[in-house]
Amino acid sequence: MKQVYIIKKNNPKLLLFFAGWAADETPFKQYCPQGMDYMICYDYRTLDFDTSILEQYRQVNVVAWSMGVWAAPIALASVPKEKLLLIAFNGTITPIGDTDGIPEKTFRDTLSGLTPASLQKFLRRMCKDSNAYKAFMEVTPRRDFDEIKEELRLILERYFDMFGDANNKSYDEEKEDKYEANIEKYNYEYNYAFIGKNDRIFPPENMEMNFCDLIDCHPVLTDNAHYDESMFRFLLQDMWEMTASEFRYHVKTINIE
Repeated sequence: MKQVYIIKKNNPKLLLFFAGWAADETPFKQYCPQGMDYMICYDYRTLDFDTSILEQYRQVNVVAWSMGVWAAPIALASVPKEKLLLIAFNGTITPIGDTDGIPEKTFRDTLSGLTPASLQKFLRRMCKDSNAYKAFMEVTPRRDFDEIKEELRLILERYFDMFGDANNKSYDEEKEDKYEANIEKYNYEYNYAFIGKNDRIFPPENMEMNFCDLIDCHPVLTDNAHYDESMFRFLLQDMWEMTASEFRYHVKTINIE
């Protein structure tokens, strides 16, 4: 996993953003959260994460998007939960699942059929309309195609290796014990989960299913697409200028439930 500082001024707080699959810092480096250092994480070919950099911060505010919603709790498993505020946007902690993630067939078909042309179709589906897609193309990530295809393959392999395949009905006690231990170890609950009803990558109803049973999580339904610049501007910049009451009021205004 790559960890890239966008702002490093020795602030007492850090905004830690876990981006999605195939991302880099390019679409997100223009934001400037008030009174915080700002780091972007991406490239989930490995989930290795240097947690020592977090020791200098009094508070770590975590925003995770898409596949980053799954990666963040794994990367931060050893960090005390009381130090973290976790916010999810358009992703789930079980990213491959017919009822609570991306349906497995869809995920596998995306991987097996991935070409430069199909990647562009995927990026188009991330955006709400042609204008949003055109704007995204101005800041699209600059990563090598073979690298991001390998990333998608390794996400699939690692997810099933760590948490099991629901379609595999064979029972292996040792593997089941490993899966249960991993679920317990990486069981971070998000404080807020923003769910875009116009998301065409993660089915909105699956995201609702994923977060509805979490005791301390506040799901918020919005009209956002999977990639939505206005929501990133809010999550990665504007919300950190708000008071707690202003934030709660804003959440109510964008909640379309």
